[in-house]
Amino acid sequence: MKIEVLGTGCAKCKSLYEAVKTAVKEKGIEAEIVKVEDIPSIVKYGVMSTPALVIDGKVKFSGKAASPGEIAALL
Repeated sequence: MKIEVLGTGCAKCKSLYEAVKTAVKEKGIEAEIVKVEDIPSIVKYGVMSTPALVIDGKVKFSGKAASPGEIAALL
């Protein structure tokens, strides 16, 4: 599983990245977690509001930071 956190490095983006790490650890699954900060890569997903969460190439949500529990439900 590949999980990407899209964002330019704002506080919400960092919070989402940490929440993803926590959710993956709590679920006990193996996942590659990637932080994507360059704007052209973010735009390729059609995301106009960050942070955004992408799981296996599909945008799950954008424009908010989610809790580890919310993220775990998507995994």
